[in-house]
Amino acid sequence: MANRKQITFANCNLFNLQLPNKPMYNGSKWTKKQYDKKIDWTVKIISALNADVIGFQELWHADALTEVFTKAGLLDDYVLMTEPANGSKIICAAAVKKTLSPGTPSWMTKFPDKFKLESKGGDNQTPNIQVNIDSYSRPVLRFTVTPRKNQTINVCVCHFKSKAPTQLWKNKWYKEDKKTYAPHAEGIGSALSTIRRTAEAAALRMTLVDELKGTDTSMVVLGDLNDAQLSNTLNVLTGQPTYLTVLSKGGSDTDLYTVATLQEYRSLRDVYYTHIHQNIKESLDHILVSQEFYDNSKKRIWAFAGMDILNDHLHTDDHKEDGSSDHGIVKVTFKYKPEKK
Repeated sequence: MANRKQITFANCNLFNLQLPNKPMYNGSKWTKKQYDKKIDWTVKIISALNADVIGFQELWHADALTEVFTKAGLLDDYVLMTEPANGSKIICAAAVKKTLSPGTPSWMTKFPDKFKLESKGGDNQTPNIQVNIDSYSRPVLRFTVTPRKNQTINVCVCHFKSKAPTQLWKNKWYKEDKKTYAPHAEGIGSALSTIRRTAEAAALRMTLVDELKGTDTSMVVLGDLNDAQLSNTLNVLTGQPTYLTVLSKGGSDTDLYTVATLQEYRSLRDVYYTHIHQNIKESLDHILVSQEFYDNSKKRIWAFAGMDILNDHLHTDDHKEDGSSDHGIVKVTFKYKPEKK
């Protein structure tokens, strides 16, 4: 095993990478021509990235991603983690360079057994609340990589519920009183999506805290989190760590650091975005890291070397026709530079 001096991570939403003429949402399908364009575009992106670890969202069929890496001439260099992708559902996937000795992947569907979202409220004015949810919309992919001898990194790839309003028309209560609820479908649907996304963030946070607390576990989370850098979703998942600390004296045992924030400390402006909706530019795709990757941490192992965003394609008129993704791709580089004891 080579002792790496550098490691790169990337995150890429594949915008429904499915085989041609196979059903997706509501029976929609890619034509062979559209599929070929998606493959060609993705080949170019993967080749340009040249990342050691790539997390993917919105993969339908493993064969499609295999075709991408085959056409890119990279299939012999990577392990593709795509096992559940048989075309019937969307999964999170990954590609990991074989030189990193990737561990066996697993997909986490259920929330922790003792996870709860219920409360009587903080005072007499606050009504009781209870949210009954026990699983992720898109299972979280888990695996390990070993860039150096005796130095393992745990990796999660996740995809939280989108901001799009949850569809209500299939629900019995909606059908029975459509006249009342139809005018409010967007508001109620958006609230439900937000609640689901928040629950997913809290559930993953519970799992990661149990793994990180009192340990020196190195953690990287790659994800389309469908919310912005300073959103409540990110606040829940990261634990809102303190960034501006005395050199080599900071770091939190259980918190996660956004590489977007680490990049801001290296530049004069924050102009990065990974999604455009109704002409609003937002950063929905993130890479989060534990204190072992935070420059000012007393337990630093890897030093931040820079973040890149591939997002020029977001300005194309039709992603379905040109084969591009509707999300930008995030890449981060770290250099091996442990804090001196």
